[in-house]
Amino acid sequence: MVYSELRALTRSCTNHVLNSVRLQSSLALPGALLPINDFEENMKLDPDFGPNSINFPVLPVIADARVRDQVFTHRSVAARPTHVFEDHPDDPSPDNEKYEHLGDTVLGLVVTNLMFELFPGLRVGPSTKIRSLVVGNSTLADISKRYKLPDRLRLHPAQALTLRASTNVQADLFEAFVGGLFKDQGLGVVQAWLRPLFEPYSREAYHIVRKQHSLPPLPPSLAQAGAKEGSSNAYSESSTHPATFYGTTGHLALFNQHLQKANKRVEWVYWDGKDAPPTPSTSPLNSNNSDALATSNSSVESDGATSTAIVAAGWYADPGVPEHLRIEGTQVTPVWYVKVLVEGEFYGRGRGNTKKSARNEAAKEGLVKLGIEV
Repeated sequence: MVYSELRALTRSCTNHVLNSVRLQSSLALPGALLPINDFEENMKLDPDFGPNSINFPVLPVIADARVRDQVFTHRSVAARPTHVFEDHPDDPSPDNEKYEHLGDTVLGLVVTNLMFELFPGLRVGPSTKIRSLVVGNSTLADISKRYKLPDRLRLHPAQALTLRASTNVQADLFEAFVGGLFKDQGLGVVQAWLRPLFEPYSREAYHIVRKQHSLPPLPPSLAQAGAKEGSSNAYSESSTHPATFYGTTGHLALFNQHLQKANKRVEWVYWDGKDAPPTPSTSPLNSNNSDALATSNSSVESDGATSTAIVAAGWYADPGVPEHLRIEGTQVTPVWYVKVLVEGEFYGRGRGNTKKSARNEAAKEGLVKLGIEV
């Protein structure tokens, strides 16, 4: 079994184990890491390098002709048997698999170190997910084609057409070039080339994974200023919708307490962001207030205040969330939107990974409307 096949098998086994662990963890922790899957491995990132890719780094030159020739030699040329444990010292394999193996490690080191610098507050789980997007085969193959590396690859004539167009071969060739450059000129030269190359890819992957974790987008001020996105101050939300996933707690209990004292009826309207908005004419609830669109399918008791919970499954309820702020959750990391109605009047809305956290965010607005400062 050749190195590329071994690596694919290793990645598959590792991802299977990681998915099992993350799935168990996500049942207890809101916002837990989503599973790694084939979509991420095959997802091609496409960051902006300016007009006509003017900011795309120039490809370094491997000075050692022997190393360069081996980097651009595919194993199909010599057709060496794959079951051999070790080559004879006088007859080493002429293909690029050893450089690919080396380049894979060097690339992982450089990208991981780059992410340490770009996102200092990022935890290991999301960091691993971002890195898997950055160094995925589709992304590396695209970079390889931008540098026209496959055009220089020596292949067996009978397989040249098929292999040259293979995403895996193109990605492996890029890793082999990284390994060859490292062997030829050292880590400093490799880092000087790869850092500006992979920084835009890392930032794009960060935003994708952030969205997959059901986190709001970065405020434009932070994004334009180039703030370190993994730091804690990057988690605030700058839109007109004040609900975040990192809010304080306790507002819900205080809100319910005041409503209970006033003996007022409160309704919580939930939505998971997956259905199409209803029209007033099709709403099951006749009301003069468009904010009071709701369907009552279960009653619950919340801190002594009678509440009606409307869940989007089967019956639709629109909490009035602007389209550009909607984030669709997943089975592992759900997202709940909620609006609160007091005696049929709209008092606030919120969002969270659980219904309770979403209600707490809505309760913050509700307390403001009640004139209570906290």
